[in-house]
Amino acid sequence: GIGGTFQYGLQISIINSPAEYIKSFMREAWLKRYGSSPNEDIITLMWSFIVSIYTIGGLLGSMSVRYLSVRFGRKKSMLLANIPALLSAALMALSWLSGYFEMIIIGRFLAGICAGLGLNIHIMYAGECAPQKLRGVIAITASTAIAIGKFAGFALGLREVLGVEALWPVLMAANAVPALIQLLTLPFFPDSPRYLLIDKKDKEGCI
Repeated sequence: GIGGTFQYGLQISIINSPAEYIKSFMREAWLKRYGSSPNEDIITLMWSFIVSIYTIGGLLGSMSVRYLSVRFGRKKSMLLANIPALLSAALMALSWLSGYFEMIIIGRFLAGICAGLGLNIHIMYAGECAPQKLRGVIAITASTAIAIGKFAGFALGLREVLGVEALWPVLMAANAVPALIQLLTLPFFPDSPRYLLIDKKDKEGCI
């Protein structure tokens, strides 16, 4: 779940805390770029893009699941989902240094792709790998990981942790940590027996 539905829960809650800091950064970047202060309608529009484009990325990620899960398998698809997660973390972390708030929009879009993939493949992969007696318990890990992700996002956004103006780029890049953990651990997991049997025709590997 750490690279699956956890990412979804994390990205939903993590955007709330640095809202005012990001809006302030957009005002400063706009002033430096164009020599005039933007009106509040522009700031509201840009902020709306940052928040809502995550769902568009999630839609594209979800639509890609069927192709990726058959073409590469469940495990490799989960690993591939970490690529947009790491790219989004890099873009959002470097946005303040570069002075381009557009990098946050692109980063949120990529984070949405990762969440869309992870949200669907996590349930599929866990369900297909779970022993029959544990299938119900394993299926619950999807909703559990979402809840833990939301909690982690809120906790990281506290002023005592990363919820201060100087650290909001680090907060926005926090999704790199679960992505790296999954990249280091998931290769040791087995592939889905259903994928091996039905898609790869590998009966021995399935058994």
